[in-house]
Amino acid sequence: MKSEQIKVGVDRAPNRSLLAALGLTPEEMERPIVGVVSSYNEIVPGHMNIDKISEAVKAGVRAAGGTPIEFPAIAVCDGIAMGHIGMKYSLVTRDLIADSTEAMAIAHQFDGLVMIPNCDKNVPGLLMAAARVNIPTIFCSGGPMLAGHLADGRRTCLSHMFEAVGAYHAGTIDEAGVEDYVENACPSCGSCSGMYTANSMNCLTEAIGMGLPGNGTIPAPLSARIRLAKKAGMQIMELIEKDIKPRDIMTEAAFHNAETVDMALGCSTNTMLHLPAIAHEAGVEIDLTKANEISAKTPNLCHLAPSGNTFMEDLEQAGGVYAVMKELTKGDLLDLSVMTVTGKTMEENIAGAVNRNEELIRPFEDPFSADGGIAVLTGNLAPDGCVVKQSAVAPEMMQHTGPARVFDSEEDAIKVIYAGEIKPGDVVVIRYEGPKGGPGMREMLNPTSAICGMGLGESVALITDGRFSGATRGASIGHVSPEGASGGNIALVEEGDEIAIDITNKTIELKVSDEELAKRRAAWTAPEPKVKTGYLARYAKLVSSADKGAILEI
Repeated sequence: MKSEQIKVGVDRAPNRSLLAALGLTPEEMERPIVGVVSSYNEIVPGHMNIDKISEAVKAGVRAAGGTPIEFPAIAVCDGIAMGHIGMKYSLVTRDLIADSTEAMAIAHQFDGLVMIPNCDKNVPGLLMAAARVNIPTIFCSGGPMLAGHLADGRRTCLSHMFEAVGAYHAGTIDEAGVEDYVENACPSCGSCSGMYTANSMNCLTEAIGMGLPGNGTIPAPLSARIRLAKKAGMQIMELIEKDIKPRDIMTEAAFHNAETVDMALGCSTNTMLHLPAIAHEAGVEIDLTKANEISAKTPNLCHLAPSGNTFMEDLEQAGGVYAVMKELTKGDLLDLSVMTVTGKTMEENIAGAVNRNEELIRPFEDPFSADGGIAVLTGNLAPDGCVVKQSAVAPEMMQHTGPARVFDSEEDAIKVIYAGEIKPGDVVVIRYEGPKGGPGMREMLNPTSAICGMGLGESVALITDGRFSGATRGASIGHVSPEGASGGNIALVEEGDEIAIDITNKTIELKVSDEELAKRRAAWTAPEPKVKTGYLARYAKLVSSADKGAILEI
């Protein structure tokens, strides 16, 4: 056991004395010591129940003969951080979480880890740490939020809440209508109820083999979530006994499975940042440009919010992630030989899965669309690619050409959008919001929601070197690479330039000649860094471009 480094022999007596100071008995010290990484805090709704999950995990560890010891991981609520400087501190926490968990795990020589994340950056951050530390590890998330119900009985969620603000500015609902959403859009603890980034990543934790069945879909308030946590605590002991490590599970084939399930579920575009970053830590390289190849042969089987009007609790009742994977086996799209945290192969795991609602999880033969939920576009505006959630784009916006409305920050754009100065046909361009330029690559949920809420979602596109919330819908194209601050062509766009978007054919073109672009580049100067001190300044110096997963380059 790794923990022998801190508890066995006379030379380790000082270490044992400190374990004794924790109240551990000799009997507890003799057992495998399991680190329980808890993301509990009192500011993130998706994490407010994790203290209960953690206690259940620890009960499971003890029941199976281990000694659990809890330590924390930070978390940011993207919804609360949205629309102000706080959003600069969202993506950057992914690396803080990975680094701090690595430090705790290795410093204290745990024999195994149970990771308890829930929201957007905790899941990938802890998966990165798991791959890096590479000791037996299992994931048990806090679970998704229940859908809300407005006063008139309509079901609702966080994406509707943000769009309600746009509707208010458009004059289509009053302040009382906005308050109806405030009171009802987020009715319980848990990660917000649609197929947003948190739930996307928790579902992909199942697909990649690091979470037990139901990890991504069992609602946070249900007792089944507590039972799942106890099972995870017990299962880590089997992983320790069999010495099954994250890198035994997170193989190239497993990441391919995750990308395929991503396309079928219609996950958040943020998965295109997180999967490459996690794979990098596992010694696997994911090429963003290959996403279209996977999408071309993977049907989109689910339209959960924001793409449709169904929610995570519905996916759980329909059979969950494993039911989606079972449908994909009809096309021989998955490698089912991969190992998982159940101690069994994926083939064994999904053998009994059943699709209980073919309206929610479409049969393989009758999908929502023949290709997957995400598309990568390339062209002179984004030579290294950009990303769109095509399953959430209105049919009439799959091909669109219009004049650029150019803004150098999210704040500048939102003022103009709320003022009603964006017109049908426009292409809103928000630049200098990328990993380096932001710094921190803010999500643009406020402007995209404003566009949709004001009735422009079927006539206006938005392009940015920043990123989008999983709650975003419409022709919202993010992760433009190279980003503006690095001299990408998005920095050369001028007001009124024609931009042609063709999601069907995966292209994005700035209709300006190479000669004119060369003139503009000669006159262009890099903007002054927006932040010059502290963690964000260090992050900006180290972070890679979005097409590489915004990883920190050492």
